[in-house]
Amino acid sequence: MITSVNPATGKDITQYSLQSAAEVDATLSAAVAAQRRWMAEPVGTRTALLTRIAAALRANQDRFARLITEEMGKPLTESEGEVEKCAVTCEFYAANASRILEDEVVPTSASESMIVYDPLGVVLAIMPWNYPFWQVIRFLAPALAAGNGAVLKHANNVPGCALALAEVMLEAGAPEGLLGVVLVDNAEVAAIIADDRIAAVTLTGSTQVGSIVAGQAGRALKPQVLELGGSDPFIVLADADIEAAAKTAVKARFSNTGQSCISAKRFIVVEQVAEAFAEAFRRHMAELVVGDPMDRKTTVGAMARANLRDTLHAQVEASVAAGAKLVAGGKPVAGPGFFYEPTLLDGVSPEMVVFCEETFGPVAVIIRAKDTDDAIRLANQTEFGLGAALWTADIAAAKRLVHRIEAGAVFVNALVASDPRIPFGGIKKSGYGRELGALGMREFMNAKTVWIGTGAPVTAPQKPLD
Repeated sequence: MITSVNPATGKDITQYSLQSAAEVDATLSAAVAAQRRWMAEPVGTRTALLTRIAAALRANQDRFARLITEEMGKPLTESEGEVEKCAVTCEFYAANASRILEDEVVPTSASESMIVYDPLGVVLAIMPWNYPFWQVIRFLAPALAAGNGAVLKHANNVPGCALALAEVMLEAGAPEGLLGVVLVDNAEVAAIIADDRIAAVTLTGSTQVGSIVAGQAGRALKPQVLELGGSDPFIVLADADIEAAAKTAVKARFSNTGQSCISAKRFIVVEQVAEAFAEAFRRHMAELVVGDPMDRKTTVGAMARANLRDTLHAQVEASVAAGAKLVAGGKPVAGPGFFYEPTLLDGVSPEMVVFCEETFGPVAVIIRAKDTDDAIRLANQTEFGLGAALWTADIAAAKRLVHRIEAGAVFVNALVASDPRIPFGGIKKSGYGRELGALGMREFMNAKTVWIGTGAPVTAPQKPLD
């Protein structure tokens, strides 16, 4: 059985039966059959579906937002924003897919040559719980526009969200089976990856799980996109607007109760302004409201699972024992549910756990740097490379510094965020491949070279052997 649990109360919501091997087999077969028909549809038909999906999401926004909050604990207002972002992303690909999918003509003197983009087939999407609608739509909207189908293996603490997304597809008029949902134990995923009906794999999750899935997909020689963990630096230089930086920093860290791969996690501040930043951060952090995530006044909800809270608390305790200064918070909230106090640690150094590991919850750490060069060095002193923020008044200098920051995205004087218009993904142990934008759509397409002409392709002149 799969049991969904309300993180705000710790009580069971619903139980779901695990699917049998025969049921999974039927889901895969239905997805393949639906995708083969779907890829033959005109692009306009495919994008019209995305427009209807956006409408269905908005029509059910209140119900879906409450489901998200009930299953994973984020504040209701953030869940509403998540549903809206899904709708906006569907509309982006509805408006832009035709342009992205256009053949690319390659001028040559002897032929009419081009690159054409064909869908790969059915993609297995292994998705996490922290943005249970957005993470799926982020992959699904471009995949559908491209002519692919999908099988969704969602995190087992948000099964209701997985089934609701399948419901949205059918309500919008998608072919039955084009998005299949499998409710299985994690141990069953390897067999699905290896199945010949799966053409490619996308995963958003931890680095540890990413390594396992990459190995399984690699053995089957299947393309993958992996969006994994992060320990994003938020770099504040001496000339930064400290008040704006601190206010944004609190939002960057505590949105989604700090449970986001691209949450700012390490606040690396040049010593000259570190005291002012720490005081402003603490002041804005004190405005956070921890409580019932269904209450619209709440800004920090429950953590998704008890074991995640336990891990976070152990990281905090180990770092304080190693010399970090506990400025605020630092312990679980007493009572029902899986709440943790918004926590601030100062004086953090690279040997401490909260610097080295990803902290997935409402804990912020301040690291003091000697100067700009030291701040960049500390920012890069991590195995992760997902996002980064850089705060400075010198935009010309920022444009030079971004090349020295090891990350898939750098946002200058802004909150790191995903946006359907631009590619999203990481480097190092934060994964590889891209989602969103034109690059994200093409990850699961065959970039096919077409040569039409009377002459043979140009080849390099032959060189004699030495």
